[in-house]
Amino acid sequence: MNLPWAPHYDPDVPLEAAVAADAVPSLLIRAAEHAPQTPALVFFGRYVTYQELEDQTARLAQAFQNLGLAPGRRLAILLPNCPQLVMAYHAALRLGAVVVFLNPLLSPKELAFQIANSGAGHLVVLDHLLPKVQVAEKRGELTQVIITRLSDYLPLHLKCLYPLKARRQGLALGFKPGPGRRSWREVLKSPPLPRSGLPHWEDLAVLQYTGGTTGVPKAAMLTHGNLMANVAQINAWLPRARYRAERVMGLLPFCHAFGLTACLNWPMSQAAMIVTLPRFELEMFLKAMKKHRPTVLPGVPTLFVALINEPRLAGLDLSALWLCVSGSAPLPQEVRDRFESLSKCRILEGYGLTEASPVTHFNPIQGRRPPGSMGMPMPGTRAQVMDQETGRRELPPGGVGELVLQGPQVMQGYWQNPEETAIALRDGWLYTGDLARMDESGYFYIVERKKDMVISGGYNIYPREVEEVLYQHPGVKEAVAFGMPDAYRGEVVKVVIVPQDGRPPEVEDILEHCRRELALYKVPKLVEFRSELPKSLVGKVLRRLLREESFKAGAPSEV
Repeated sequence: MNLPWAPHYDPDVPLEAAVAADAVPSLLIRAAEHAPQTPALVFFGRYVTYQELEDQTARLAQAFQNLGLAPGRRLAILLPNCPQLVMAYHAALRLGAVVVFLNPLLSPKELAFQIANSGAGHLVVLDHLLPKVQVAEKRGELTQVIITRLSDYLPLHLKCLYPLKARRQGLALGFKPGPGRRSWREVLKSPPLPRSGLPHWEDLAVLQYTGGTTGVPKAAMLTHGNLMANVAQINAWLPRARYRAERVMGLLPFCHAFGLTACLNWPMSQAAMIVTLPRFELEMFLKAMKKHRPTVLPGVPTLFVALINEPRLAGLDLSALWLCVSGSAPLPQEVRDRFESLSKCRILEGYGLTEASPVTHFNPIQGRRPPGSMGMPMPGTRAQVMDQETGRRELPPGGVGELVLQGPQVMQGYWQNPEETAIALRDGWLYTGDLARMDESGYFYIVERKKDMVISGGYNIYPREVEEVLYQHPGVKEAVAFGMPDAYRGEVVKVVIVPQDGRPPEVEDILEHCRRELALYKVPKLVEFRSELPKSLVGKVLRRLLREESFKAGAPSEV
């Protein structure tokens, strides 16, 4: 196969990554052996070394086994970035179980669907998120629930800020003892699980939910091999990385494919220190940057937008930074240039998708970065642009078509969904649904993201999900949702509504209805009422026409 990008790799980057047939738990085991006293995680000033992380993970694995978690069974994790998430992830995988990451921002209805769809019988959950999963618990779908608090790993001076009564009782907010419920401290009293054989390369490791191309949530099946291959590809692309010397900002959610690989799996392969932040709060982020002086900063465009507009950034010592990574959405050239001018650190923009673990393309560390390019395929990755009509004819450089991919990081399919799997995986290629072009040098450019998908602050939002909720409102006759440009989030959701009986409901009533049914980041930011929607001859709503009209007219009815 012709690889036009090959001559443009950095000199020390190979065309193929050396991928060992290891399972994900080997990352922690190896780091604990070679760097036992190196801090693995820093959480609000509490340092957890690799040896401590290994010991507590082994104890948790024994507790999971005692509670019936076994190879192939699913463990759901509903936690923000914290040490407990890392331990639960590695403990479950060490047993050969499958991890189902749940996004804490999802609504109870969305969480109930993913728990039921995955068949997860075990759950690790943060105390204040427990009410979100009580529907699944009452249905009997969850047989074992382990409840933890952020304070379980806070340093003493912060732990003392929690209510005295809760600390004395060892109970978390919202935690009530009951059948199938355990506290985190209780399960960690188990002895360490004796080390034995790890899962195989081809075994399923993670079910990662994504909207795919239709907006209906489905789980990409990622094996140990998929995840480990992506780590090896990143290491091949970044030969400058120094074992035991890197400090990585763990701000991206570990429950997302991007955060899992860039902020957890890859740093652990380097025995790096991961500065673990449960959410983005500017003051907290700047303090962490100042104190820990990270060497690597993975982020999304909204992070870099926030930073270039923060006057205090100029006062930070960023000299330790040698790599910033931007993904999940296109990074505006102006934002890249301004941040690089302030930080003196190069931002590498890349491309990936959940179905590919997720990284497939990257811009080079040393080489040319054409404006608007997402870079070149990673070592061992093959990419083509295929015609939109048949999906079988490869287009020449400059042609716009569907981006298709091959590589060891590509998923095995969608969980219990052969129909969608057959659409996405064809003849050994992953059909991304993204329209792209490739130039003569092998650099790729996204022309348009998956048909109608909105990417807001790095999160994927599918119009169909929003529209289905809107149609449940009694005051809505017709509705269509789409993305509009936003300087901070990249895009926001706009909805155009045709009201029942011609009488528009209150905008706040529409928004409150959406808040009850959707994650907050999916709730529309722009609302417009019309008497009718433009449609094609066959009655299909012309979503793109609406978006173009809205773009020309500005942003009416901003809320």
